[in-house]
Amino acid sequence: MKKNGYFYTTLLLAFLLLAGCSAGTNSEDQNTKEQANETAKVENNKDEAKSALKMMENETVGQYLADANGMALYYFTKDEPNKTNCSGDCLKNWPSFFAENVEVPKGFNKEDFGTITREDTGEKQTTYKGYPLYYFANDTASGDVKGQGVKGVWFIVNSDTVFK
Repeated sequence: MKKNGYFYTTLLLAFLLLAGCSAGTNSEDQNTKEQANETAKVENNKDEAKSALKMMENETVGQYLADANGMALYYFTKDEPNKTNCSGDCLKNWPSFFAENVEVPKGFNKEDFGTITREDTGEKQTTYKGYPLYYFANDTASGDVKGQGVKGVWFIVNSDTVFK
């Protein structure tokens, strides 16, 4: 009888040990899932922040459109609706702007914003009234508008922007 007692006791202990390990694994799996969900939420918030446009103001140029970080957005008068004419070295100085699901500030109509796929790089670029939007490489801080009027063909965007 003692042999059976030891056998059942050993079996019971083995079962409890396995059950304990299993519960720990489930807890670890749950923590991993929660961490992944939090990471996804942070990434979604970053994407939303990137897509939110805002109006800024400068003493010289007045109000203008900027990305969520306050970087001014420009258009190139040599572009055509839904087609960019800035590539190569031009694109190095005037990097393209893209945001998925743009959130527009008061005074702008969301339907005026769209997306093109650049023929030269295959990358997406956000447009305003069909015209591709750009940053200026020399704008290094929020509020900079150093690209305004460059070579008479680069201009900031505001709600009064009229394209030729």
